Amino acid sequence: MQKLRILYVASEVNPFLQTSKVADFVRKLPQAMQERGMEIRILVPRFGIINERKNRLHEVVRLSGINIPVGDEEKPLVIKVASIPNAKLQVYFIDNEDYFQRKSVFLDKENNFYDDNDERAIFFCKGVLETVKKLGWAPDIVHCNDWITSLIPMYLKTTYKKDPTFQKTKSIFSVYNNFYSYKFGADLISKVKMIDIEDEMLSHLQSADMEGFIRTGMEYADAVIRSENEYSEKLMQLFAHFDDEKVFQLAVENDNISESYYNLYNELLD
Repeated sequence: MQKLRILYVASEVNPFLQTSKVADFVRKLPQAMQERGMEIRILVPRFGIINERKNRLHEVVRLSGINIPVGDEEKPLVIKVASIPNAKLQVYFIDNEDYFQRKSVFLDKENNFYDDNDERAIFFCKGVLETVKKLGWAPDIVHCNDWITSLIPMYLKTTYKKDPTFQKTKSIFSVYNNFYSYKFGADLISKVKMIDIEDEMLSHLQSADMEGFIRTGMEYADAVIRSENEYSEKLMQLFAHFDDEKVFQLAVENDNISESYYNLYNELLD
C-alpha cells in the first residue's frame, strides 16, 4: 500500500476541546493511521474556550496573514499550532478574532444558536484549504467531520479542483447526529460563493439551514460516512437520497475502526 497523506478536518479534537463524539474520533483515528505509516495533518477551529496557555498554542506566522472572503468582507486568518500530548501529532487551529474568540462553541449563554455560525463555517472551510496550500502539502484524502466542514468537498470539486495541491484529492464527509434547527439569512449563498461555483451548485443551500449544509457535504464528497447508529429523522431522510455505493456505515466506536478506515482510504484512491 502507498503511504497516504490524510487531512482530518473537524469541529474539535481531544484533549483541546470535547463537546461530542467527534473529539474522541479525531483524536484516535489519526494516530492509528499514523502508526500505519500515513502522513497526517489535523485542522480545527480555535474556539475561545480552548485555553491557549494550558495547551501551549502558538501562532505560526508564516501561515497567518491571509484574508479570507466571506461575502463582501474579508477577515484575517490566524493559524496556531499545538502538539497532542503523548502522540507525534500536530494540530493546526484556524483562528479569527471576530469568529472564534467567544467563550463557547455554537451556542451562546442562553443556548441560542449564533446568528453568524454560517459565516464561521464558511471562514473555517476556506481557511482550511488556504492553510493547506500554504503548507505546500498535497493531501490524498480530506476527511471532513461534522457540519462545520461540509463546504470543503464542494470547494474541492469547484474552486480548488485545478490547484496542484488538490488535483488528486478525494474527500470523505462523516455525518454525526448533531443537528440544529436554525434559519440563516437570505445572503447565505452569496457568502458561500467562490470562483467556478454556479448558483445551481448551491441549490441545497437555498433552504438556508443546517440540512442544506449537510446535504451539500454529502452531495460533493466522494464518500459519506454514517458514523453513528442512530440519527434524527431529518438526517435519516438525507441519507435516503444517496445509494449504498457512496454511503458507508462505520461507527466511531467500532473496535475495528482502524482497519475499516484504512481499507476505505485505499479503496477510495484505487
